[in-house]
Formats: sequence, C-alpha cells, structure tokens
Amino acid sequence: MSGAWYSNWRHVFKLDPEKEITDEALDAICMSGTDAIIVGGSSGVTFENTVDLMARIRRYEVDCALEVSTLDGAVPGFDGYFVPIVLNTDNAEWIIGRQIEGLKEYGTFVPWEETASQGYIILNSEATAAEVTGANTELDETSLVAYVRMGARIMRLPVIYIEYSGRFGDMALVRAAKEAANEAQLFYGGGIHNAETAAQAAEFADTIVVGNIIYTDLEAALRTVEAVRRSATA
Repeated sequence: MSGAWYSNWRHVFKLDPEKEITDEALDAICMSGTDAIIVGGSSGVTFENTVDLMARIRRYEVDCALEVSTLDGAVPGFDGYFVPIVLNTDNAEWIIGRQIEGLKEYGTFVPWEETASQGYIILNSEATAAEVTGANTELDETSLVAYVRMGARIMRLPVIYIEYSGRFGDMALVRAAKEAANEAQLFYGGGIHNAETAAQAAEFADTIVVGNIIYTDLEAALRTVEAVRRSATA
C-alpha cells in the first residue's frame, strides 16, 4: 500500500451533509477511534450544508476528507479530497464530464497533494448513486475484475471503491476485487450494520466505510470501530 495521506485508514465513517446528526451523536462518532470521517452524499449536497458539517467536525482531531460529488459542495478546508470516477457506467458525465467541469471552475485551487481519485464500482441497483449515474450493477466476477483492473492497472487510480450503498455485498466479489486491485487501496461501503458485517468486510477490503447505520443505530455503528481494529490484529 502506498504512503498516501489516507493509506493507514482501516475504518472510516461517512457522513451525509443532507442528513441531520445531533451534536451528541457527532461527538461519539468523532471520538470513537475511527481513522477518518468522509463527508459526501449522492444528492442534496450544497456548499452550505457541507461547510456546516465540516465546521462541526473540525472541533475534533480526527482526519476529515471530502468526497467531491457536486460543484456546489466543493468546500475548501478539508484534510483531503476524493474525486469519484464511476467505472461501471456508460454515461461519460460520471467518468470525465463532471470532473472536467470541476477543473474548469476550481482547477487552479485544487490541493493536489491532498487529492485522490476514486474508481467507483456501484453494485446495488436500488442505490441512489446507481440510479443517478446509470451504473451497470449486474456484474459477475469476471466483469468486476475487469473493471477493477481497468481502474487500478490501466487508469492507475489510487483507490478502488466497491459500493453497495444500503445493502451488504457479496464478499466473494470483494475478495476478487482485492486480488485484482494491485497497488490500489480497496475501499468497501454498503450494508455494514454491526460488528459482524464490519469484520467480514475488513477481511478483504483495505478500508471499510460505515455510513447509513450511523443514523438508525448509533451504538451498532460505534461497535464497528473495535471490530475492524480486532480484525487488523487477528
């Protein structure tokens, strides 16, 4: 694994600027021992709600990165920035279109040393991200591995992100993705709702991303931190 600014992250919480979170819940998340907080969402992301969430997280020492999904939500002041590129879509808007528009607008101001591209492979057809991007979610292992190799080996993307968003994924596919990822760091997100699913995902992914469960069962979300820590030392 490379020495990138995110390379030591094993567990990450992902917070959606559009969703409400109390100060008490945010305190628990930021003090949980997680390696980082990623701010990002598939819809409803604005400059105002992103700035507000960043300012609240900034009271803590935890690393905080922004996943730049909209121009409106491109906010300075984060520790790092991820630029998603959806690999499994035929819609060029999500492969290069949005990114080019962003570079036209903000390219002069991009902190390149703290910016990394993410090769997204979205595998849940019911996820908002799949609907918005037109992702081809019905991939068998051969197709998935081909997309991973395209992103990691041909495009040389530093991060490959397997995204099931709202549903726990097929760990056999995640394992195949890890084997094909070469030097790219493999992120996994989707359906991690307790310590057990966190440990299962951490067995194959370099970094697991815990999101939706924060808003429905905070205690279960917090238990995923220790589960991933134990898996790293097992």
